[in-house]
Amino acid sequence: MAIESVGGSIICKIAELMVEPVGRQFRYVFCFNNFVEEFKERKENLALALDGLQKDVEAAERNAEEIRKGVKKWLEDANNEIEGAKPLENEIGKNGKCFAWCPNCTRQFKLSKALAKKSETFRKLGESSEKFTKVADKRPPQRIEFLTSKEFTPSQSSEEALEQIIEALKDDNVNMIGLYGMGGVGKTTLVKEVGRRAKESQLFDEVLMATVSQNPNVTDIQDQMADKLGLDIKEKSKEGRADRLWQRLKKVEKMLIILDDVWEYIDLKEIGIPFGVDHGGCEILLTTRRRGICSSMECQKRVLLSPLPEKEAWDLFRTNAGLRDGDSTLNTVAREVARECQGLPIALVTMGRALRDESAVKWKRVSKQLKNSKFPDMEHIDGQRTAYACLKLSYDYLKSKETKLCFLLCCLFSEDYNIPVEDLPRYIKKYLRKY
Repeated sequence: MAIESVGGSIICKIAELMVEPVGRQFRYVFCFNNFVEEFKERKENLALALDGLQKDVEAAERNAEEIRKGVKKWLEDANNEIEGAKPLENEIGKNGKCFAWCPNCTRQFKLSKALAKKSETFRKLGESSEKFTKVADKRPPQRIEFLTSKEFTPSQSSEEALEQIIEALKDDNVNMIGLYGMGGVGKTTLVKEVGRRAKESQLFDEVLMATVSQNPNVTDIQDQMADKLGLDIKEKSKEGRADRLWQRLKKVEKMLIILDDVWEYIDLKEIGIPFGVDHGGCEILLTTRRRGICSSMECQKRVLLSPLPEKEAWDLFRTNAGLRDGDSTLNTVAREVARECQGLPIALVTMGRALRDESAVKWKRVSKQLKNSKFPDMEHIDGQRTAYACLKLSYDYLKSKETKLCFLLCCLFSEDYNIPVEDLPRYIKKYLRKY
């Protein structure tokens, strides 16, 4: 055994010193163990590189980053090569003793050659993994507000308004569109549907949406748009931030910017939105409760979104309340409740869901409360009485004290604030322990 080992080593050394390619061919026969060791070492190194890169990829995926194509290709190749090496490993285990005059030399020659080739593949793959200093890039934010949603329920009013807006977007002479209507009528839902269709039909290179609200915060509006563009605004001054957003938007050839819930005139330049002579490819679609805003913003197209007619209102209400056609007694009082919602989708959906599976007694009590609802301590509520009444009743009929408390806590945040949902349970527990 010792003699064979020493003899093999001597012959292997002689083979290494011989002139290529003859020397290489001798090595395949007499240096089998060397090829086996090199194969195992290269495979182990590749497996370690694969494991490290795979962990980096998993970390990037948890961070919602987009994995680079080159990294994906390398991982696939490395996995395939390691998996494809299993037959060779099985052959190594089957290989018998072989010395200079062994009858298995032909088989060993072929196996050594295959091992050498696979080892070289492992080496090159392992070295190429070192170039991946970064495995992923920040994924462009997905416009979740423009994803298909069940919120949009087509009605005669909404379909007519939608058609008018789409036609206006295609009109080269129109670049400012105003959608107006009372609160709760469905303006936000409608413009989200407009944005979705505009993206699907590729009318624009970019479709952005930002909520303005009653007390507009320019920095917040800029941040909403920057997030959706994947833009990092590092400037601190108002002018610097506006200029950074301006320069980024100027690079977009054709874009639609949706400004939701506008209460007063907006200075687009202050935000950093190039418009009109500054950017002929920028179109603005705004929503407002006040028709006068459409005038002050010089909207060439003004679209009214009206409440639902009685039949459509009843269909929406009945669907959300889970009512059946055959239940005539309950449907009679339910129709009274639906009428009190005055065609406002937000009221119809809210009340329908709140009264789902409730008794006829409760339905009658709610109907009476809606008819008698008043808000003496709240100013400027006349036009919104229905929406407020329905929302208040849906709150009053919440069964869980914790759920009610959750809604009250939400009221402490400013309008349109991005409330950290995961923090609410902690706030509730602290309150309950204290009180």
